[in-house]
Amino acid sequence: MEIPSGLILEPSLYTIKAIFILDSFGQRLLAKYYDNTFSSTKEQKSFERNVFNKTHKTESEIAFLEGLTIVYKSSIDLFFYVVGSSHENELMLMSVLSCLFESLSHMLRKNVEKRILIENMDGVFLVVDEIVDGGVIMESDSQQVIQKLNFRVDDSSLAEHSVTQVLQSAKEQIKWSLLK
Repeated sequence: MEIPSGLILEPSLYTIKAIFILDSFGQRLLAKYYDNTFSSTKEQKSFERNVFNKTHKTESEIAFLEGLTIVYKSSIDLFFYVVGSSHENELMLMSVLSCLFESLSHMLRKNVEKRILIENMDGVFLVVDEIVDGGVIMESDSQQVIQKLNFRVDDSSLAEHSVTQVLQSAKEQIKWSLLK
């Protein structure tokens, strides 16, 4: 979409069109689309294939394809992509990509590779949802994302313990301390 010079664009919070992660063969591992630019799964996969074919052998970090700005990063056998409109600030898109990669790197204990990513896919979706919600950037600081997700993990582990489990555990600890 070509924007005529002199045209002032209405500011919008909806800056991210898509985030997707592909393997080294260009196969989709995760994809979240935030608008109807590619309304069907077939169109999305075709777009992802085109993006992968254009980017998987290059060293640059930014691509322009089909009127969209795409920032990307590769790691071992994975390719991470953040897609915005053609007039979107590349630095802002890059900050989202960096936040995504750093958050996943921390969550996966620096093992950012396909097998580990697939084993932790539920956490990967949480990271993506914490960073972008409906195309709106919610967080671009990986430390904040990590902190929020650790808080959720801590909460869920406490919630899983019922009162009887806690009492049973306490009884066991008291019994063992008396027997020593």
